[in-house]
Amino acid sequence: MASLLTYLAALVLVAHGGVHLLGTAVYLELAEVAEFTYKTTLLGGFVDVGDTGMRVFGVLWAVAAVGFVVSASALVTDWDHWQLLLSTVVVFSLILTALDYTVAYAGVVVNVVIIAVVSLSSRM
Repeated sequence: MASLLTYLAALVLVAHGGVHLLGTAVYLELAEVAEFTYKTTLLGGFVDVGDTGMRVFGVLWAVAAVGFVVSASALVTDWDHWQLLLSTVVVFSLILTALDYTVAYAGVVVNVVIIAVVSLSSRM
């Protein structure tokens, strides 16, 4: 049976995935979020990907969201490869948040913390 700390970590992963769904909703123009406005540029406005590019970007945010939920499930069930799965999802999420760092800077920080925790846990 998983420990309380494992459940708390899984909850953080699911919450982080939930935040990714905000990006999905905004970039697919399904919702408006005041602090997370729709745009067609990435990297602080330096790269214009257009409407189609932002829709693809929104779908990728949904992929990351699903990845975090699946990783949380793998962690709780103590699947043998949960660390590899989570590491892959976190690196993917880090790339997405870095591409949109002007609004997703907190996600960059959360991803770096998750990478550090996974790295430390693999050494124990």
